[in-house]
Amino acid sequence: MTTQLLAEALGRDTQFQMIESPSNAPAILALVKKEKPQIAVISAKLGEPSVGAFDLVREIRAQSPGTRVIVLLDASERSSVTEAFRAGAQGVFCRTEPFRLLAKCIQCVDSGQVWASSTELQFVLEALAQPGLAGCLNINGGLLSVRETDVVRCVAEGLTNREIAQRLKLTEHTVKNYLFRVFDKLGVSSRVEVVLYAFRNGNVSNSSPAPSSRRVSQSVANSARAQAKTPVTIRKTAT
Repeated sequence: MTTQLLAEALGRDTQFQMIESPSNAPAILALVKKEKPQIAVISAKLGEPSVGAFDLVREIRAQSPGTRVIVLLDASERSSVTEAFRAGAQGVFCRTEPFRLLAKCIQCVDSGQVWASSTELQFVLEALAQPGLAGCLNINGGLLSVRETDVVRCVAEGLTNREIAQRLKLTEHTVKNYLFRVFDKLGVSSRVEVVLYAFRNGNVSNSSPAPSSRRVSQSVANSARAQAKTPVTIRKTAT
């Protein structure tokens, strides 16, 4: 019933072509495989003990890489937010938010942006900074060069282009070029997506102590011009 009501409500917006789906994982996967939708909106609570919603997100991303996933949350809890992004979601939307924002969320994710509030993004950044995640960053079996990996580590730490240039003894122009190469190689379009990619696919460490979560969240939020309780939508930029 919830699925039908949601589909009907969104279907009133002429910019969307809705594909109604049963609320069970096998049917959703079959539909995704057949239709290859641009956006899949998945509830964090499927009501199926055998298949979790986050496992379903991973399966959708594996079967249809072109499908972007938004996870509907009952509440913006730290564990749910971080697990959604770790599974491969491009956005999270809390049911307590005004329904009109869901349409905007879908539009932004469809255009390649990341949808999360400042608080939700901070959850991810704090998780990335945890000592338990310390290790070697190994993205796509060495897809990135050594220097590109160094730049990613600095981005994950929350450094600005100027600070990265100073640490790596490069010019800011060179840092920007490295970032654009990283964007192209990883298929992402923003610094925040680089951090999320590292969060999903590898661990970030360097010789210096792990940065404080406050520093990381402030730096990335500032680069995105994010405000508290405002969705963070990121456009392609290396600045």
